[in-house]
Amino acid sequence: MISREHKYLFNLARIGMKIAELFNVSGKVAIVTGGSRGIGEMIAAGFLANGVKVYITARKEAALIEKAKELSEIYNGECIPVPCDLSTMEGMDDFVSFVQSKEDHIDYLINNAGASWGEPYAEYSEKGWDKVMDLNVKSIFYLTQKLTPMLAKQASLEDPSRVINIGSIDGLNVPALESYAYGTSKAAVHHLTRVQAKRLVGENILVNAIAPGPYESMMLGAAVNHDYSLIESRNPRKRIGSPEDMAGLVIFLCSRAGAYTVGAIIPSDGGLVGIAGHDLSQS
Repeated sequence: MISREHKYLFNLARIGMKIAELFNVSGKVAIVTGGSRGIGEMIAAGFLANGVKVYITARKEAALIEKAKELSEIYNGECIPVPCDLSTMEGMDDFVSFVQSKEDHIDYLINNAGASWGEPYAEYSEKGWDKVMDLNVKSIFYLTQKLTPMLAKQASLEDPSRVINIGSIDGLNVPALESYAYGTSKAAVHHLTRVQAKRLVGENILVNAIAPGPYESMMLGAAVNHDYSLIESRNPRKRIGSPEDMAGLVIFLCSRAGAYTVGAIIPSDGGLVGIAGHDLSQS
């Protein structure tokens, strides 16, 4: 009879420890919301470069279709654009119906679509608050809920499906900018991730979150007039995040290497939260 300890040693020998096995995601099917630019595009590119079929969403149809074509050509992969507004229940239902018409299952759901809204405290509008909360929090819960049957379809103990929610370091520390709903929404995303993880792990669906710091994006770019030099100088790594940083972390979480990571909130910020704080507005 093989002891528990020897059983694990036997499995290690059988599975192997090579990079190609530990980090393989080839042949999987993924959804990346907000996948036409910024962090979503970085994640989609990483998947496509490694043999994943990717569905990307955005509201701006022309730009989305063009980006999907571009990514498909660059990585010789299959990137399918699905224009939709995931901030509404109708938009989510339409998207889920489309995916169900094309696939019998999905392996990875990356909840990346998000919005921000900045206004002075005394003038902060209900419109801005609701816009941010609807897309950043509500859509993550309901889209994941609606796609759970497809995520569970081929998930197993040995090969679980994954959900990755994109939070923010603004949900870990108090942000410097007057974007009150944004930081609040991202803190909610982080806790929702833990709640989802507890509920879905029994169905072999692993839920984690990434909390990005400064990456090149329209959202951050608008806040700093697309000049990242000051942000870079204040980062412990003296740079902003790169596509490889984000894609590598996502691939880790989705591959065999990340199959024991559940309910984690992982900063990807060059050390801002862990060792430096992240007030980017003051010297």
